[in-house]
Amino acid sequence: GLVTPLRDGMNLVAKEYVAAQNPDDPGVLILSRFAGAAEQMREALLVNPYSREELSDAIQKALTMPLAERVRRWEALMQVVRDTDVGIWRDAFVKALLAVETEPEKAQWAGAA
Repeated sequence: GLVTPLRDGMNLVAKEYVAAQNPDDPGVLILSRFAGAAEQMREALLVNPYSREELSDAIQKALTMPLAERVRRWEALMQVVRDTDVGIWRDAFVKALLAVETEPEKAQWAGAA
């Protein structure tokens, strides 16, 4: 599977591709290094989508990759998919929101002291 957005937005597609694979004969994920999912999905073949050479090299590597390596990479990627579900994302997002103090709140608390 080749997921190479020139702009971010294909993160779910990459995870769906991994989840849809046959565990006994998985494909290889080729992922743009600019996709947000690249940070988590390090076992994909990460490429610069602007580089024809990197893309062609990754496709060649994927086509010739031994089954054992494909399975090992898929298992690691599948663990990422399992570990980073919507609940984890939600909790991290809410935590980040709660950690932010806006200027009006700071002023309100300063006046109450």
